Amino acid sequence: MVKRTKPVYTSTFQRFIEHSEQSTYIEIPFQMPQNVEKIHVSYQVESYGIESAKAVIDVGVRDSDSVRGWSGGARQEFNIGPNQATPGYLPGHLAPGEWAILHNAYKVPVEGCMVSIIIKFTYKSPRWLKGDLHTHSVHSDGTYTLEENAAIMESLGCDFIAMTDHNTSSQNLAYPRGTSVLMIPGTEFTTNFGHSNFLGVKNPMDDFRVSEISDVHEKFRVARERGAKIVLNHTHCDNCPWEWDFEVDYDWVEIWNGPWGERNRRALFWWQEQLASGRRLVAVGGSDVHRPDTYVKHAMPCVWVWTDERTVEGVLKGIEGGHVVMTHSPDGPFANLQCGEYGIGDQVPYEQADQQVVVQLDDLLAGDLIRLYSERGLEEETSADSVGGVTLTFNAKQRRFLRAEIWRSFKQADGMSMAVVTNPIYFESK
Repeated sequence: MVKRTKPVYTSTFQRFIEHSEQSTYIEIPFQMPQNVEKIHVSYQVESYGIESAKAVIDVGVRDSDSVRGWSGGARQEFNIGPNQATPGYLPGHLAPGEWAILHNAYKVPVEGCMVSIIIKFTYKSPRWLKGDLHTHSVHSDGTYTLEENAAIMESLGCDFIAMTDHNTSSQNLAYPRGTSVLMIPGTEFTTNFGHSNFLGVKNPMDDFRVSEISDVHEKFRVARERGAKIVLNHTHCDNCPWEWDFEVDYDWVEIWNGPWGERNRRALFWWQEQLASGRRLVAVGGSDVHRPDTYVKHAMPCVWVWTDERTVEGVLKGIEGGHVVMTHSPDGPFANLQCGEYGIGDQVPYEQADQQVVVQLDDLLAGDLIRLYSERGLEEETSADSVGGVTLTFNAKQRRFLRAEIWRSFKQADGMSMAVVTNPIYFESK
């Protein structure tokens, strides 16, 4: 799981437009390939004849079903991606098939004109995206507006945010549109005996009120039926732990909530027990930020997700696959595990399970502790003796999984504190 650049392919087209075609609409067909994430279209018009007879050619585009945008003569280029597009164009899936550049030959000189079009196709490519899966706003008990939350995340260089306000979905209908940050719909289902996040759908429930565990099961059933991913939040918190039973139908568990502390240590220990018992349970984190605070800040912790698509579906699919690393901030440090072509969240086939696992650690400080865990517990501990990156190898033969942690001494913490925790890479057994 190394960071990859997104491949770009360019196509060029030319079309001579005759004076007789003035006031008509012209299509220049092109094929939209598979697995395209974004397109950029630019065009130029070369007029023939005297300057006073300069051509005016409008532009737009259609997909296989309908017109996806029109800018007339207002601009010479536009973009369309899954979440954002140039004004006048509709973002969304770029379905493969026949598309066409649309032209309106508004004014054409007697001698005609030449239209030159360049289309750049940016393909989907696996890479790490980073963000925060647990935040609040003025739509519940937070003080940040949705716009402020998005702007802060954008300034941190993050890719996504879930604003998980308590027992409401109004924030999901009011997300700001003028931001580059991907908005993951979210709601924190908040009860008197525990909290959980419903991620990925705008309205996961109609009524949040519960009085017994059967009610919780029903809320989870409805949320899942509507397509939500379910996270048990701060399960071992001192003030609002998960006091319902753990037999509910959930997907992931939040082991890192806000600044690292004893509640997170307890959640980490419990998660390790689940993994050691043979369970493949994905761990996530979130800042749980509500308002400006000295210690509780956006994307602290920061959740990194390995995905090939910068969409809500792509991020959630990456988490579902266990391709998740958590760092104390968006600036790292970072840890990755690789066994051949398999990485974090993957299961290495039995015939390859005796290969060496490469543990790549980046942006370390001298004194950082590196710990590797399997179902047997702590397997290896070493200390970084300098600033920079370190590469370790580990023979995972006869192990069921391997995961990594980095611990660091922070001024705000009393002693060593978690800086990185990865989800495991798994190994198939006979």
